[in-house]
Amino acid sequence: MHKSLKKSLLIFLLGAIALTGFFAFNPKNDKLFAIAKNIDIFATLIRELDSYYVDDIDPDELVTIGINAMLEELDPYTTYVPEEDSDDYRMMTTGEYAGIGALIGNRGEGSMVIMPYTGFPAQTVGLKIADYILKIDSTDVTTLGTSDVSTLLKGPANTPVHLQIKRDQDTLEFDVIRKKIAIKNVPYYGKLNDNTGYIKLAEFTTNASTEVRNALVDLKSQGIDRLVLDVRDNPGGLVNEAVEIINLFIPKGKEVVKTIGKLENVNYTYKTTKTPVDKDIPMVVLLNEHSASASEIVAGTLQDYDRAVLLGRKSFGKGLVQTTVPLTYNAQMKVTTAKYYIPSGRCIQAIDYLQSRENDELVTVPDSLRKVFHTKNGREVLDGAGIEPDEEVEQKSYAPISYSLVARNHVFDYGTKYFYEHEEIADPSTFTISDADYEAFVKWLEGKEYDYTTYLEKSVEDMRKNAEKVDYYDEIKAQIDSLEKRVNHSKEQDLVTNKEEIKKILSQEIVSRYYFQEGMIESGLRDDEDVELAIKYLQQPDKIKTTLTASSK
Repeated sequence: MHKSLKKSLLIFLLGAIALTGFFAFNPKNDKLFAIAKNIDIFATLIRELDSYYVDDIDPDELVTIGINAMLEELDPYTTYVPEEDSDDYRMMTTGEYAGIGALIGNRGEGSMVIMPYTGFPAQTVGLKIADYILKIDSTDVTTLGTSDVSTLLKGPANTPVHLQIKRDQDTLEFDVIRKKIAIKNVPYYGKLNDNTGYIKLAEFTTNASTEVRNALVDLKSQGIDRLVLDVRDNPGGLVNEAVEIINLFIPKGKEVVKTIGKLENVNYTYKTTKTPVDKDIPMVVLLNEHSASASEIVAGTLQDYDRAVLLGRKSFGKGLVQTTVPLTYNAQMKVTTAKYYIPSGRCIQAIDYLQSRENDELVTVPDSLRKVFHTKNGREVLDGAGIEPDEEVEQKSYAPISYSLVARNHVFDYGTKYFYEHEEIADPSTFTISDADYEAFVKWLEGKEYDYTTYLEKSVEDMRKNAEKVDYYDEIKAQIDSLEKRVNHSKEQDLVTNKEEIKKILSQEIVSRYYFQEGMIESGLRDDEDVELAIKYLQQPDKIKTTLTASSK
């Protein structure tokens, strides 16, 4: 080989070795190479599948399945949003869409109107709860799923849609003009008594803080001087709306929440920027195990500043921040980029998804590793498991027969029957079906299936199955038979024993037919143990002060 060629080759090999060394000892480039390599493998695999697989494949569907399976390995909140789902994603984050303004669901025979929203097209043209949708324009939808029916009902604002509806034995036609729909974040507010206001906050989409502000100002104009803010079952949403809601009750310039992640541009401290509406009004916040994300920021921050007493049950524990990242072809990815930290310094995240992946099961922070933080007044609070209330209220449990009557749609169907037999009812705050109405309901149930198996009955059944496998079963059979007779329920007797509970459930369902979502909420406030305890707290200023003061122990 020519000397100069040898030299050139040697220089090239040394350069290649140096370059290889650079990649080998540079973790970032190592990762970039791994990403590029695996993307190339994935693309090759899809291409070869399309060529060789015995049947036709849908590349879009397969790739989407692959992406979703990959993201499921991270956490439930990092998700892929293909272009065709972008409208639904926008509605979920903003609460806005164009359609008829009704919740659509399935009750066994097809898609029906479950709840028309007050003031929107479905309600104004006269659609009712339990109206079955037969056709949308010229499309027969009786065999379509609820999501497909909902998609057909949506469309550009101010465009017409023709509906054919089955109502009892009648077939009706409706022409509806689609409108821009903004789902209410505050579906109900009102007075619990002469001086106690109540605000139900159900979502944190666009304008949530404006709705809470308007409700608060209106209630104050009605003379309230104490407040219950209800974030039970609120899944969260936009963090800036949570900050604005907190700012209604605490002074300007106070830290609300920090987001801390891997990238510098996701690290941010949110502070209040306005003069509060009322920084002194005594407050109780209601929360439960379904209160998450922005709900926990509101409840936790008000707890950290000792601004409100928290009642209910420990919240969900979602302290992860998501950012929407645009992808090619109008797709998007919602990706977890940071964690939330409220003013005391604690993070509310309950599940460690990194440990969960490694252990192949959900891992929560053990109590022994939870850290102690302190509120403004020096009260001890813990991280790592959501927001714990200042006073816990035991979760209400319903009788098995109540669950069965609701699950089998008997309560729903009877609510519809009652509505068409009674032109009007009393106000939601006072309406209750009479004993005669209840007896009519019990008679209506005759011949309908609503039986169930109690926990005790299932346990005895399992005991018998296990006992039958042993040699001495005949010796204990009589004892099991006796036990079975003692635990067996009578559904007819259960209708008598649980009469008052079932009457309340029926009354709330019936109220929805006349007063819609707002009426259901108002009706449900009666006999609500959390609300009753909140009222008692607010009637005892000294108890609130004691609760919000650090213990001297």
